[in-house]
Amino acid sequence: MTVLESLYDVTERAEVHFVGCVTEQARFDFSIVYTSQFFGKPMVICMQSGKSTLLSAEDLYDTDYVQRLFQIGESEVAEDLGRMLLSRLPLMEVRDQY
Repeated sequence: MTVLESLYDVTERAEVHFVGCVTEQARFDFSIVYTSQFFGKPMVICMQSGKSTLLSAEDLYDTDYVQRLFQIGESEVAEDLGRMLLSRLPLMEVRDQY
């Protein structure tokens, strides 16, 4: 039997922003959870797929990544979505994570 070692157990009040948008091809509904956890990166949750990820504004400049992450068929839609999310996610300085 494996014994789990506790790394953290934190309760905090987090700010949550709900964002919805639509294109001719798709609808997107996101929850963005701003927290001091995860090195300052907000948790972005796609409410259609249930997928969640930690994102910063820098991550959105990689259209291929956004397209794969949110399973978007057209790169143009991924670019538009990235631009929409860009104003809602912080720029992150590079920091050591561990």
